[in-house]
Amino acid sequence: MANTPSAKKAARKIARRAAVNRNRRSRMRTEVRKVEEAIASGNAEAAVAALKQAQPELMRAAQKGVLHKNTASRKVSRLAARVKALSA
Repeated sequence: MANTPSAKKAARKIARRAAVNRNRRSRMRTEVRKVEEAIASGNAEAAVAALKQAQPELMRAAQKGVLHKNTASRKVSRLAARVKALSA
């Protein structure tokens, strides 16, 4: 347990940031899952629309430090390739 006032404040800050990051990660995963489900259903239009929603969410997560930039780019790239293959 934190003893000094500064350590107590740091613990509060960490808890607050963890809650924000958990929310961002959840939102990101939800959007990616929507793309996955649209691909699985074979609906190309829905997959494209879901990808347009998921891409900014992934990049925002990278920008805010929830994901590494390259990880987010890789995920977007792989999803885009799968959506493109679906509509081709």
